[in-house]
Amino acid sequence: MSIKIKVCGITNLEDGCIVSKLGADALGFIFAPSPRNIEPGIAKNIIEKLPPFITTVGVFKNERLDVVNRIIRLTGIDAIQLHGSEPPEYCKLIKNARIIKRIKIDDDSNPNDIIREMARYTVSAYLFDPGEGSGNIFDWEIIKGIKGTIIVGGGLNQNNVKTMIELLRPYGVDVCSGVERSPGKKDPEKILKFIKEVRRCSLQV
Repeated sequence: MSIKIKVCGITNLEDGCIVSKLGADALGFIFAPSPRNIEPGIAKNIIEKLPPFITTVGVFKNERLDVVNRIIRLTGIDAIQLHGSEPPEYCKLIKNARIIKRIKIDDDSNPNDIIREMARYTVSAYLFDPGEGSGNIFDWEIIKGIKGTIIVGGGLNQNNVKTMIELLRPYGVDVCSGVERSPGKKDPEKILKFIKEVRRCSLQV
């Protein structure tokens, strides 16, 4: 199965179109506080111009439920990625979007605790990463063997993604700073190299 590629932190139409053309499966729009934050209206305009088979993902952190549902309606995003301490009950009240729940991984994380945390949620996928916009990887060995629809993020780039894929064989990868010139501005050459590397690795796992 081909590993899915999400490029996060899209802030402008040019980058959205380039990322889509180069073969990403999903684009991420950050509505939480971030150097890559985007206004919902701008995201809507970008999404309307994307190819029909591109998945769009909105990133939120501890946002009011009514605000999240309003942005889903306004932008037409396909999925949301929750990066805060949102409880399972919160997720059940999300309307008209699939949910990716982020689980933070650090050096103190324990596989059994991670599995218990995953079991609390009924969501479409889980994102494992070390922290918002840190640009750092985490110890991938911590989650080796954990089953489920798993997306891995945090510090990925064309030089390290192969090692991670060979170890974890995830459903998807989430890249942001690893394909940028500066926060919020993507680098087409880095994007192309990253996507080619993931596609090549997908054929080997």
